[in-house]
Amino acid sequence: MKIATLFTPEYPLVLESGRSLSHVQVAYEEYGTPSRHRDNTVFVCHALTGDSHPARHDPDDIPGWWDVMVGPGRPIDTDTFHVVSANVLGGCAGTTGPLSPGETGRPLGPDFPEVTVADMVTVHRALLAHLGIERLYSVVGGSLGGMQALEWLLRHPGDARRFVLIGTAAGLTTDGLAAHAISRAAIRSDPCFDGGRYVDDLIGPGPRDGLGIARMVAHLTYMSPESLESKFGRAVQPGREPTGPAHGRYAIERYLEHQARKFVDRFDANSYLHLTTAMDRFTAFERPHAIAPENDPAVHVFSFASDRLFGQEVTNALLAQLTATGLTTVTHHRDTTSPAGHDAFLLNVPGYLREMRAVLAEPSAV
Repeated sequence: MKIATLFTPEYPLVLESGRSLSHVQVAYEEYGTPSRHRDNTVFVCHALTGDSHPARHDPDDIPGWWDVMVGPGRPIDTDTFHVVSANVLGGCAGTTGPLSPGETGRPLGPDFPEVTVADMVTVHRALLAHLGIERLYSVVGGSLGGMQALEWLLRHPGDARRFVLIGTAAGLTTDGLAAHAISRAAIRSDPCFDGGRYVDDLIGPGPRDGLGIARMVAHLTYMSPESLESKFGRAVQPGREPTGPAHGRYAIERYLEHQARKFVDRFDANSYLHLTTAMDRFTAFERPHAIAPENDPAVHVFSFASDRLFGQEVTNALLAQLTATGLTTVTHHRDTTSPAGHDAFLLNVPGYLREMRAVLAEPSAV
């Protein structure tokens, strides 16, 4: 992981809210080698709980969150492309966020300002300027990463030759808003939340229970009913005897508890509040957009039939809105093979990966 300082007191980051950050550092990683003309860079935008590490750098490295997609011989082939991925503004994996120190030297916590998807893109573009990259081969992202890629397309269509939007939408449905509302309520109601100052005041372990419940709620939206049924059904966890109504015996319950425990060890509750709020408030086409002929990149939308977070109607609306901007190349690739739900974009789904490889390796490729 590398760290870049992109904004300073002399040149602060002015957020969409009107507030500013006078010191912004960004955690990022690079894979592959820039071409002689510096025109082979793919920027990978991560999802809600991702970070700047989509793939292993070598066999001894820790796994990345998108090893099926990024790496030598993968669809985003690091033998061909120079890949950049950065932890988002407001995150908790090296980029400035609620855990970052304020003027007092203590974590900003709840005083960290509201950020938007557009603010995230502003920081991504500043990172690329820092790296001397003027135009991208592609911007690729799934879920919240797809929202970033969509916002980038609409605001700066000339920045890349192609934009790839995977398992995403122009805005959350009411179901999505509701899931986030429950998740944030769980965090805020945890006795150790302490108004968001759990790091500063060192009140117990922090809101681990609330954050864990938030992860359990979210995880259900990432899986399809079919995948839950096939993996767990009403199976009882081996070795688990019923312990009364407070603690069930079913494998699905143990699985969700396991996911919660893993998550709270690596993620910050205040970051979760900020990033889910940014997703909630994302409305890509709230203002009119028209893309000029000279800035007409190829746009590729990927969706999954089993995705209950962003279903068919959501994808159809996105496609119609993209076409209305004047874009001349908008393609849609819909996978009907994977029962995994929203999480399918992270998994080894052969047809989807083949299509991704084809999209990124068109005759006009590097």
